[in-house]
Amino acid sequence: MALTTLAIVLAAAFIHALWNLIVVQSTDRTATTAVVIIFGALVAVPLAIARWHVEAEAWPLIALSSALEVVYFALLVAAYDRAELSLVYPIARGSAPVIVLAMSVLLLGAPTSAEQIAGVALVAVGVFLVRGLRSGAHWKHVALALSVALAIASYVVVDKEGVRYADPITYGTLILGIPGIIAVLYVSARGGAGRLRRAFTFRSALGGLFSMAAYALVLIALTTAPAASVSAVRESSVVIAAILGAVVLHERGGPMRVIGAIVVVVGVALVVLG
Repeated sequence: MALTTLAIVLAAAFIHALWNLIVVQSTDRTATTAVVIIFGALVAVPLAIARWHVEAEAWPLIALSSALEVVYFALLVAAYDRAELSLVYPIARGSAPVIVLAMSVLLLGAPTSAEQIAGVALVAVGVFLVRGLRSGAHWKHVALALSVALAIASYVVVDKEGVRYADPITYGTLILGIPGIIAVLYVSARGGAGRLRRAFTFRSALGGLFSMAAYALVLIALTTAPAASVSAVRESSVVIAAILGAVVLHERGGPMRVIGAIVVVVGVALVVLG
């Protein structure tokens, strides 16, 4: 991975952590997430039109990636309704890069290296250590978290192909627009328009800008780097989120978080070298 691409993905990871922090601090996380997604897509529409480039081959991939995003959000909501965040988050985010690597090699025939494999594995382990994993997890909850990881990995692999045929900004706007509309309809059906109005604040609007920017940067990175590498480096957002949680939310840390952060950094270094 080139240093420029590394900088782009790390910037995406930082911005991703920021908009997630905004959602976590909100009183209605589901409604805030819906506002973040749809607002980010709407704000990007003028730029997407100005940069418009979508080849015919991109449309099936856009439809598939949008469907996978919807599945991802549905599974995530279901997972958080049934299991604890400390179980779902590390499994979903830690497993995703490993699944991306496997899918890229097995389905797309993407080349890989020992360094890349080791790096992706270390990032996964580091994510688990940073976020922690409670004991006594029910297998159904673990399976649900893994299904979230599979959805993440699937749309990353699809996006890797999609940006070959479309401008990344245009592509990302089209993909996030559909899940955004569905999320808004979902929240409206379970609380009315008033719920969305209450969730629409300066902070959620800012989160929308961050969300679209993070996704666009990842798509740009996918045009020049392997999907597995981009996915692994992107998960450094977990470390950034942990740091922001400690500084902003005064969450308690511990030695395992420090060790996990170091493991993630080593993993990212191996991915870059590989």
